[in-house]
Amino acid sequence: MLKIAIIGAGSGVFTRNLVRDILSYPELRDSTITLMDIDSVRLEFMRKTLQKLIDQEKYPTKLEATTDRKEALKGAKYVIVTIQVGGLKPFEYDIYIPLKYGVKQAVGDTIGPGGVFRALRTIPVLLDIAKDMEELCPDALLLNYVNPMAMNCWALNKATNIKNVGLCHSVQGTAEFLAKIIGAKMEEVSYLCAGINHMAWFLKFEWNGKDAYPLIREKANDPEIYTQDVTKFEILKHFGYYVSESSFHMSEYVPYFRKSDDWINKIHRTHSWHKEHYNGMYLHCCLDAAKTLLDDLRKMAEADYIDLKRSNEYCATIIHSIETNTPSVINGNVENKGLITNLPEGCCVEVPCLVDKNGIQPTHVGDLPPQLAALNRTNINVQELAVIAALTGEREAVYHAIMVDPLTSAVLDLDEIRKMVDEMFEAEKEWLPEKFYR
Repeated sequence: MLKIAIIGAGSGVFTRNLVRDILSYPELRDSTITLMDIDSVRLEFMRKTLQKLIDQEKYPTKLEATTDRKEALKGAKYVIVTIQVGGLKPFEYDIYIPLKYGVKQAVGDTIGPGGVFRALRTIPVLLDIAKDMEELCPDALLLNYVNPMAMNCWALNKATNIKNVGLCHSVQGTAEFLAKIIGAKMEEVSYLCAGINHMAWFLKFEWNGKDAYPLIREKANDPEIYTQDVTKFEILKHFGYYVSESSFHMSEYVPYFRKSDDWINKIHRTHSWHKEHYNGMYLHCCLDAAKTLLDDLRKMAEADYIDLKRSNEYCATIIHSIETNTPSVINGNVENKGLITNLPEGCCVEVPCLVDKNGIQPTHVGDLPPQLAALNRTNINVQELAVIAALTGEREAVYHAIMVDPLTSAVLDLDEIRKMVDEMFEAEKEWLPEKFYR
């Protein structure tokens, strides 16, 4: 039987959605799905939920659950990783310590102080998983859903021989938003999107074969539409192209927005959060969800019926395409081997990829428009230094990564950055490798 392992399977909803997607393909139902998590309580709730789905539909799927990572990996052909190292406590430090210094992150999991420290916590664990895979399932494909996506995949490419692809829903989610605002159905639109994770550019967006960008720019002048995606419409206005990811995320990848409370209020005001939660909004979402997580998992496991609707995640599509040789196109995060020619060789880029029995096959994009490549490179600078730090334990590289971060460098001087980073190192010592403290 085909074996699919999910590492970090005790999530509130994500694992259920991924497994439901996998089982939506008849050809994948005769599989073994092994759930692994270090939290046995959450893991058991998820096992019950998914077993209920399998029983409900009378699928032949074999479901396993274990807290032993090596047992989960043994013989797997696909390894899906959805971990959050340290949980929410270090995430709070990622947000609140920089906020004390005036660095106002919205999410803090991609670049910036929060993204860099999340990488320092996460990359060692991902490398341990890859090391186990090299022993137990060396030919398996690692499907990574863990942020900071680009840093994690870059480290995996640099330090391991494991095949991997980074997966996100920002490209397809943004495409759906653009189709909606112009009144198009998804089957009527086509697009080319490339760049880096959370900052990929819609180089083309067509509706029934015609350029839809004039209509998108027209819709940007509608106040009701503009307020739904303020940052990205501003980027479109000034740089000429629409970008993936949310306005909240994008606002922290550039120096223009989050140093101004006026802009922060403008970006967040159409949403229900109180102003005191505009900074660290995703953390507050997670903290709220954590209050009822076990009850929510229990209710999910006790539900009378589990909906079979497929999500827009790429994971199941990839597995299905490889197993059945049914071609598909996804946007994946892969090593830049001449794919985007004006971004650094070896960095992690997000590009269209053909998937069939030959696996993930990235497509050549060539040069991005120079202004877009320039914005990408400001983020790649941070990613590169953070990966160096994670792989070598060079503490100076951590300071340098955050010193070149666009938002941090817009609001703090060098001495302030060093002091802030030292405070983060001290607060997060429990979750970081000892090599940073020697």
